[in-house]
Amino acid sequence: MPDALRPMARTRLYEQVLERLREYVASAGLSAGDKLPAERELAQRLGVSRASVKQAIVVLEVQGLVEARHGGGTYLVRDTLDVEPVEQLVERRKRLPDVLEAREALETKLAELAAERRTKADLDALEAALDHMRGEIAEGGHGVEGDRRFHAAVTAAAHSSMLAEFMRSIADQITESRTESLRQPGRPSRSLSQHLAIFDAISRGDASKAATAMRRHLRTVAKVRLLAWNPDDDAE
Repeated sequence: MPDALRPMARTRLYEQVLERLREYVASAGLSAGDKLPAERELAQRLGVSRASVKQAIVVLEVQGLVEARHGGGTYLVRDTLDVEPVEQLVERRKRLPDVLEAREALETKLAELAAERRTKADLDALEAALDHMRGEIAEGGHGVEGDRRFHAAVTAAAHSSMLAEFMRSIADQITESRTESLRQPGRPSRSLSQHLAIFDAISRGDASKAATAMRRHLRTVAKVRLLAWNPDDDAE
């Protein structure tokens, strides 16, 4: 039977700040590119410490909803602050390291095999994926679909049914890591450049360089703000 006397969940103060900020953006009619009030002003108007406001801003940054410019304030990246529930964010933070570790182990080998086994059709698929990602970024997007297509093309070029099955088994988690990485500032163009290096090594049949380029890329993918965020860092 349900435990009616189970411990009560403690609402973090910055979560309340997040909800107030969401309401403020909606009521004020703010949209992407608009600037939020300064942290000091927000703290005064909400009656909380700047630490709680700062933590709320960090959560918004982690989710790619705002951009905090050094010395220049905080700006909306989207038209709303529809924040993912903090507990879901916490759960994703817990599983992300394992996903990234698995990706490095699997995809480094896939890149190596792709360099050894790729066909002309495989190279065409890789180039098409690069073109797609390049177009997405040119239009202001994060290049998520192009990224997915590129890594799928590398997997196909390896011609390893067992490794491909392993990749399919963690497809949802890979999607999470991809989205998390590509919403980091400046990351889409950097990922595209790294994809080009992987493609170059695969097209030349250099298995060692292909593996090295993929490993370097995935270690960049692993550098996300979410992993540096402490959900319990609230001074009040």
